[in-house]
Amino acid sequence: MTLGTVITQPSPDSLKVTAHEQYNTPDHLTPTNVLPDPLAQFRQWFTAIQSAVHEPEAMTLSTATAAGVPSSRTVLLKQVDSHGFVFFTNYASRKSRELAENPHAALSFYWREVAKQVRVVGRAERVSRAESEEYFRSRPLGSQIGAWASRQSSVVAEGEVQARVDRFMEEFGGEVPAPDFWGGWRIVPDEVEFWLGKPSRLHDRVCYTRVEGTPDDAPQWKIVRLSP
Repeated sequence: MTLGTVITQPSPDSLKVTAHEQYNTPDHLTPTNVLPDPLAQFRQWFTAIQSAVHEPEAMTLSTATAAGVPSSRTVLLKQVDSHGFVFFTNYASRKSRELAENPHAALSFYWREVAKQVRVVGRAERVSRAESEEYFRSRPLGSQIGAWASRQSSVVAEGEVQARVDRFMEEFGGEVPAPDFWGGWRIVPDEVEFWLGKPSRLHDRVCYTRVEGTPDDAPQWKIVRLSP
């Protein structure tokens, strides 16, 4: 990429971005050179970029209420299995409440250093309790205690969270059980798009769409090239 971001301030209450970096990746992305399974293609990309991208597991999760009011936030991908993309959170959080009432969700990965993006649209499902507990045991002690101490997305008083941290540290000591209000979500994709940055905004875009009626354990995919 070549640097070219230019920001102007035409008035005290506005900003304008009048130019941006130009992408110039040497690779090419077409329906003929990707893997037939989008999850396999994602794992290939994700594995290849580890040394080049800082925190590649960071992804934007978009959810919506039953009425369709959207919200987005960054969460961390923890697993990609044969069914979808897994992250963990408090089941009382805003994201979990919205997924419970409206299971449609979207994910977006942006890997600036390699000029790649991945966009996912799918359906949310809870992972099994065994999966949640297995991952919870792998977390550092502080993160385990934090899961108990944080009533995620609720209004909190100054010092309240730390007081709960101190209380749970004393209560549990070195062995912390997984809270029943905490666990994983899996986004099962119906659509996955891979994006590769190119000059003049003529980016390569390849999109997988699940063939309607095919099962989650053996989906079939239609693969097409999209216009930039």
